[in-house]
Amino acid sequence: MITESELLAKVPAGLYIGGEWVESTSGRSIHVQDPATGAVIKTIADASVEDGTRALDAAVAAQDYWAATPPRVRGEILRRAFDLLQERADEFALLMTLEMGKPLAEARGEVAYGGEFLRWFGEEAVRITGRYGSNPEGTGRMIVTHLPVGPSFLITPWNFPLAMATRKIAPAIAAGCTSVIKPAELTPLTTLYFVKLLGDAGLPKGVVNVITTSTSRDVSGPIIADPRLRKLSFTGSTGVGQQLMKQASENVLRTSMELGGNAPFLVFEDADLDKAVEGAMLAKFRNIGQACTAANRFIVHESVAEEFARRVTERVKGMRVGRGTDDGVTIGPLINDAAVSKADELVQDAVSRGATVLTGGTVLDRDGSFYAPTVVSGVVAGSDILREEIFGPVLSIITFTDEADAVAKANDTEYGLVSYAFTQDLARGQRLIESLQTGMMGLNVGVVSNAAAPFGGVKQSGVGREGGFEGIHEYLETKYVLTPNPFA
Repeated sequence: MITESELLAKVPAGLYIGGEWVESTSGRSIHVQDPATGAVIKTIADASVEDGTRALDAAVAAQDYWAATPPRVRGEILRRAFDLLQERADEFALLMTLEMGKPLAEARGEVAYGGEFLRWFGEEAVRITGRYGSNPEGTGRMIVTHLPVGPSFLITPWNFPLAMATRKIAPAIAAGCTSVIKPAELTPLTTLYFVKLLGDAGLPKGVVNVITTSTSRDVSGPIIADPRLRKLSFTGSTGVGQQLMKQASENVLRTSMELGGNAPFLVFEDADLDKAVEGAMLAKFRNIGQACTAANRFIVHESVAEEFARRVTERVKGMRVGRGTDDGVTIGPLINDAAVSKADELVQDAVSRGATVLTGGTVLDRDGSFYAPTVVSGVVAGSDILREEIFGPVLSIITFTDEADAVAKANDTEYGLVSYAFTQDLARGQRLIESLQTGMMGLNVGVVSNAAAPFGGVKQSGVGREGGFEGIHEYLETKYVLTPNPFA
């Protein structure tokens, strides 16, 4: 078993540009911290504006060659990367736990999930199709093909350091697009280590380039403004996404935006409460609640609300808080002190309006950025916790009277990423599929993410989809050609 120090020594500290690990021209460094202790675990390069341009130069230089590479070759590289990731699964899991804080068991789950994007899009690379047929008038033949959109800029968040990278990089590679990826400043190590793995899998120089920076706006701006860039993919907050979309509009870039969420979790009076509680624990506390798909508002029928609250509180009280590498830990630290403060402010606001804390509700007095796993019931309309994404281990409960009331409360948000609903009424389930305004839905399940499924939202939760066959089309342009009728 590799030690923490041995693993960190294997992670590159430079920028990856044109197939080479290089130093930054900025003269600055990024100090990556373990959120469970606050200790610096590695110092890496901090890219300058010039470094960003160099990375795009490399992607542009490799684009024509990579687009002409046979789909089977692209797919086989992704398959080799998948195999290497399985061999190094323990290393990647430990690295994510060190820089992000999630429990080691969950980090292993992310390795499995993130790896599936490599396998899925490796298979999709050879399934990029078109069509051929007569036009309605019979005067010609229509040929429709799908071609790589071109150099892409990929911006990933800190909460799923591996899966968010593979979810963007894999379809770009499969489609024949080169890219520059910019991981979050808080968790860049996993991406650096993963791109090293891609090199080991045989990915040619310049196809994927990595820049790590503490000045994201300054470095990203010129890349997005460069007319050679053709695609922008971002996962993060709605506010940042809106600004990036404005910038992308100048050059009419293809964009994929996976933005904020405010997921409702509906529990109806006929729900199987055992399954609903199990689903709630997964939907809320996975990744310490730091997921855009995390259930934010538990909307429970008034007849079962008390029993549901009792059961989830009992489960939450049994959670063990600590460093993610420790045995039995189920709740690790939040990413930083600001995240802790936000979670606490939302809970205190709810309490000030009449809500009751059933367990937790406190900042833990220990090293690192820890917040106690929390259940809050009796949340009233107007509370900040119902409007803002919590991004922490806080389960908030409000009640509803009937289906119309539940749907109205669920849809009362500008976000629309994912919803969850528990009911044993098939007809009601079918109605909810059509009435809940979200891009994804879990019906009697608490986790929906899958590499084979289209991930994305509606309203201010974003545009475009990642995963599924839809995911590769985000990196493809459609071209139509008309030829004369060969029999005329």
